[in-house]
Amino acid sequence: MINRTTISIAGVVLCLSLSVIIAPAQKASNTAAAAMIAWKDGLKQKPEWYGGAEAARIADNLLLYQRDTGGWPKNIEMAAQLTERERAELLKQKPETDSTIDNGATFTQLAYLARVYTAQKLSRHKEAFLKGFDYLLKAQYANGGWPQYYPPRRGYYTHITFNDGAMIGVMKLLRDIAQQKAAYLFVDETRRALAARAVQQGIELILKTQVAVEGKPTVWAAQYDEVTLAPAAARKFEPISLTGGESVGIVQFLMSIKQPDRRVVEAIEAAIAWYKKSKINGVRWTEKRDASKPGGFERVAIQDPGAGPIWARFYEIGSNRPIFIGRDSRIKYSVAEIEEERRNGYQWYVYTPAELLDQDYPAWQKKQRR
Repeated sequence: MINRTTISIAGVVLCLSLSVIIAPAQKASNTAAAAMIAWKDGLKQKPEWYGGAEAARIADNLLLYQRDTGGWPKNIEMAAQLTERERAELLKQKPETDSTIDNGATFTQLAYLARVYTAQKLSRHKEAFLKGFDYLLKAQYANGGWPQYYPPRRGYYTHITFNDGAMIGVMKLLRDIAQQKAAYLFVDETRRALAARAVQQGIELILKTQVAVEGKPTVWAAQYDEVTLAPAAARKFEPISLTGGESVGIVQFLMSIKQPDRRVVEAIEAAIAWYKKSKINGVRWTEKRDASKPGGFERVAIQDPGAGPIWARFYEIGSNRPIFIGRDSRIKYSVAEIEEERRNGYQWYVYTPAELLDQDYPAWQKKQRR
């Protein structure tokens, strides 16, 4: 029977009793009565919840899922109750090199650990947080960008990745640390300074990569070549293009900068102008119930004179036409022309720019006039 396990945290080897990482039966039975949540809701709880037993149980789960690199893998229900066999298997997986910032991985776990540590002051949670923080700084390229995976994997995974909010998610976390937000007061001054520097490097990268067409700045691509900083493709259905989706988060981040310099202001104004120019009226992106289809629905773009505005996920650089692409990597100009699997399995249109134009931009303008 295993009584002890060894975990390396922030360069220091700690021998932890399984009673610390792996809750004993009595503790498990006590926490079972607490309302369980899904991992996707981990950052949506009331402040007092993070001081409870269920919050600590999930935080201990995160320690098991954390890789030796300091980061976390993606697409895992990390709030689930674990058996002793599953915990033992996770310990064996710690050397895996699948740490990523894709789909909210790593920066979400760190935000969660910070809240639980601030509420409960359990040292193992702080140590895991600092190890993850150090991972993010190590993963940043010298040019200020972050790859989707670190250590690097071959292929598009090495690209600087704005797709699905990856890089912006990291920068928000580091910004909150640098600005000494309440959940991060425990972070030491040296790391806070490093976080501020990493954010500034990221901002410089954002300003450099705003795509210009005929000398006029527009918005951003979803990913960039990490060496040339040219817009790059990712999966077969994610072509080189301007992104109407991820650029929203980039603009919102730039708007959050206190006392922005002229370059930041100009980048925001140019992006807003592009969004105003690129909106689509008279089209509604909707799901039609269809029991014969996988998932029971089919996504379609419907002509509707009263609909809008809406924006395409991808726009062709140069023509600024909405583009759609299936697994054959062939660009189409109508979403109806791509295969059913990709049409239903991807978000080809977005509505979030409307909030950017109607709410975020006016509020930002008002702040600039003060």
